[in-house]
Amino acid sequence: MDAFPAFFPLAGRSVAIAGEGEGAEAKARLFAGSPARVVRLGPTQALDSGNYVGVALAFIAGDDETWARQAADAARAAHVPVNVVDRPTLCDFTTPSIIDRGVVVAAIGTGGASPMLATMLRQDIEARTPEGIGRVAELLRTTQDEVRAAFPEAGARRRFLRAALSSPAAAAASAGAMNQATALLRAMLTAGDAPVGSVNYVEAAGPAERLTLKAVRALASADVLVCDPDINPDVLALARRDAERLDPASVAQMRQWTLSGQLVIRLVGAGDWRAEQARLDAAAVRTEVLPVAR
Repeated sequence: MDAFPAFFPLAGRSVAIAGEGEGAEAKARLFAGSPARVVRLGPTQALDSGNYVGVALAFIAGDDETWARQAADAARAAHVPVNVVDRPTLCDFTTPSIIDRGVVVAAIGTGGASPMLATMLRQDIEARTPEGIGRVAELLRTTQDEVRAAFPEAGARRRFLRAALSSPAAAAASAGAMNQATALLRAMLTAGDAPVGSVNYVEAAGPAERLTLKAVRALASADVLVCDPDINPDVLALARRDAERLDPASVAQMRQWTLSGQLVIRLVGAGDWRAEQARLDAAAVRTEVLPVAR
């Protein structure tokens, strides 16, 4: 990872956009509808560091490189991180390609190396991101304290939220029926039903490009990864980084994990794993084989 991605809260903050032309207008459009206060600075104003005091981020746009350097220096003198349009060597941060779903924001960055590639990837991800997903996130935000109170242990809370994301409550929120969604989610909290775990098999010999979207999503949600020694490291890299990673375990142990509601991802290599799955099925453990592209 060459650059660390971070999200700046915009409520109550100011963003400076210095310069004129399409580059400056494009940056201004990024903040349309956001709670940030956008401060527009003309070419002369942009060279005065006092105009950047109290600003969270500064964007510099202009054709004259000497002016762009001077404006960037003025912003930095006020201790403001700077993005200079089309000049990555002058930037403290680069602007990613953004998917905006309200509360849910996704960003694709290439460190300024290829904005076109970032745009192509954004379009691909955006097509897979439902319009209503921001309302689902808003539902979870407004009930966050209630969920934490009901499930103080992080693992149990994560399992409840995983179940909630595929529940009627999430469907109602996605459709815009927020009152109904809140009532349904609170009913789930009151019921206190323990989610049922499962063991999902993923053929992980590689390459990672063979994985289906369903398999990638499962890797991102896993509580426990049970890994054969010959799996492709590029596949393993797609899993949650804080998921527990273990060598092959007994059927009894995997059954115990699922009884506690955990999602177990069984990453298998070249060996025959069908007999193991059959033993899990015989032990009443819910299993699923997540297909890969052939």
